[in-house]
Amino acid sequence: MPVCGGIERTSAVVIGTGLSGLAVASELQRRGVEAIVVDGLDLLGAGNPANTSSLQRCDAADAATLRERNEILRHLRNYAASHNLDVRNNVRALQLDHLDADGPLAGGHGLPVPGNAAQHWAVSTPGGILYADHLVLTRCAHSQLRRMLAELGVAAGQNLMAAMHAIGMYLVGVGELITPTPKEVLRQAKLVGQAISAKVNSDGMPALLPGGLALPA
Repeated sequence: MPVCGGIERTSAVVIGTGLSGLAVASELQRRGVEAIVVDGLDLLGAGNPANTSSLQRCDAADAATLRERNEILRHLRNYAASHNLDVRNNVRALQLDHLDADGPLAGGHGLPVPGNAAQHWAVSTPGGILYADHLVLTRCAHSQLRRMLAELGVAAGQNLMAAMHAIGMYLVGVGELITPTPKEVLRQAKLVGQAISAKVNSDGMPALLPGGLALPA
């Protein structure tokens, strides 16, 4: 798909600027991993776009859970602002392409691999292309995810998560019918942050930045 604008490179692109996206971006920042957060995903030509910022909650959360969620979200937004996280609230991904050293894999659309970099993903936006080693999806329905993985040639099975991680794809806050609780979202964000930072840091022991946001277990 033709796009206008420049090319940017980062360690991770996070799709979604809500609780899940900000939680994992904050965890990545705490571990010294560069990330760009975009508002959501609009797959052009898809029958059911993965509109991550507008998916409705499917569970009937009680008032206390909603208060907790809103308080954590407020805290994360303040953290993002004070630590200059690269959160692009008005930018949406239009196409996801998985790349290898020889060119796009199944589902690719002719995008070049940037230089000699071993980056796995090209995220097309209205302003250009974001190249990244890791892609984090938030609030994407399982049906959308299955279609996306099928297009990438990843077969669903017992080792689905391992297969996703092998191509640098991660999930935070993704559920079929019930939205994860705020504590579960934070737990997932911590695990994904640990997994990505372990790959980014060759010694496998990423150092935590002083003053970073400590997400509860």
